[in-house]
Amino acid sequence: MRGLTGEGSARTRGSIQAVSAALAVPTALALLVSGCGAGGTGARDEGPAHADSVTGSAATPSAAPSKSPDPVNAVKLVKDDPKVAPEVKRDLKPCVADEYPVDVSYGNLTSGSADDVVVNVLTCGDAVGVGSYVYREQDGSYENVFKAEEPPVYAEIDRGDLVVTKQVYDKGDPVSSPSGENVITYRWTSGRFAEKYRTHNDYGKVAGDSATPEPAS
Repeated sequence: MRGLTGEGSARTRGSIQAVSAALAVPTALALLVSGCGAGGTGARDEGPAHADSVTGSAATPSAAPSKSPDPVNAVKLVKDDPKVAPEVKRDLKPCVADEYPVDVSYGNLTSGSADDVVVNVLTCGDAVGVGSYVYREQDGSYENVFKAEEPPVYAEIDRGDLVVTKQVYDKGDPVSSPSGENVITYRWTSGRFAEKYRTHNDYGKVAGDSATPEPAS
């Protein structure tokens, strides 16, 4: 009986192990297929797709930079210009090293093929405008098409118009404290600058202003 029982037990254990092994094979295969499928899909969905997204974002072109006008030698323009007053040319000297007191602006004022050039000549000490000029490109050279030489004066480009500011002094006003200003807007019409608007602004007097008037010469 013990022998039979031992053989039966052995056969029984063998059958159970065989069934377990048989069941384990498809289970392992199923897990392997599932694992490969999940891993493959994850790599395809999250890897290459994400890289393509980053690449596409990096490839987006940025806005092209605005073209800067070719700089001109404003000092040479003024000094070689026969329309500029001799005293303006004489006083146009470097303030420090080779730095001249000139402000230069570029813009389309006369509807030409190139930008016009606005040059303001200032004093070194207090930056008072002593002359304002507009130069228009013509056949490779620049022509003076506007000048204002009644100091203090300053010219600017405003939305295609030329705006000239002239400070106004009452009797006894120091140079540093004008009483007001005239603002004149010019527009290029029929080959020249014509006045379109004029406004006057009075400056308020600050209480306790102890500025010393400029002594009479």
